[in-house]
Amino acid sequence: METFRFASFSLNAATRQLLCDGREVSLSPKSFQLLLLLVINRHRAMSKGELHQSLWPSTFVVDTNLASLVAEIRRVLEDDAAKPQFVRTIFRFGYRFVGQVEADGLTHPLTRPAARHWLIWDSGQTELADGINVIGRGADASVWIDAPGVSRCHARILVRDDDVTIEDLGSKNGVYVAGSAVTTPRRLADGDQIRLGSVVVTFRMPGVSAVTETA
Repeated sequence: METFRFASFSLNAATRQLLCDGREVSLSPKSFQLLLLLVINRHRAMSKGELHQSLWPSTFVVDTNLASLVAEIRRVLEDDAAKPQFVRTIFRFGYRFVGQVEADGLTHPLTRPAARHWLIWDSGQTELADGINVIGRGADASVWIDAPGVSRCHARILVRDDDVTIEDLGSKNGVYVAGSAVTTPRRLADGDQIRLGSVVVTFRMPGVSAVTETA
């Protein structure tokens, strides 16, 4: 989909234009790229680390650069950070686009594909993205878990289609799958329980469960 519509705005990925009631609105190239990233990934929150990597690959930048882009987007969209209609701050994690979006002139919101991989624990759940997902207490973690015994960068889950592996990133309290310490990258299966410090999370692949039950 190349054009996304929300409220009185239209975001065209092909022409790199943001329109408001048909009139072009000025937005810097990096701010446009950030807004497009958030809109395309609106089904989930995006971590600061993921956004940094997308906007400034292989370059170190401070968090204020990202905050400045978000402030520009909010100013242009006339969005209130305290009561956001479009861009919501996820405290100590990142940002998420929360506006109602239509794509290519459809009269109903775009339906996203069903999630394939999840981590579930007592106080939350999160969808795993394709590629690298870092779990930890750090603000730039893809999966943010603020709990005793969880290191800043505790573990990494690598998703390649349905081949999913986990490895310890040198955490203080280790990573355990089904009670066994993870010392080398280990492949995950649906229903595996993963212990990270004091937290136990469950890895789920809903499609695999459905196939197993049918069989």
